[in-house]
Amino acid sequence: MTESTPQNPLKKGILVYLDKDVYSSSIESLASDEDLPSYVFEGPGEILCVKEEYAQVRWRRPVPDVWFKLDQLKEYIVAE
Repeated sequence: MTESTPQNPLKKGILVYLDKDVYSSSIESLASDEDLPSYVFEGPGEILCVKEEYAQVRWRRPVPDVWFKLDQLKEYIVAE
């Protein structure tokens, strides 16, 4: 019998932001700049590509794209 792995709903084209609590307690935060810019926590950024457990995110600013773990990202909900 094969076990099914839970699918992450985050996929290409979805708008996201970085969850500050999850990110700050991750090992990736230890390897990065201590003061990330506020726009990564406010969003939205767009997922360009998903590979395994990482997503490439493009921000609506003239900055490079960044890879984050999918569990550190939350879907950005546009208020109507």
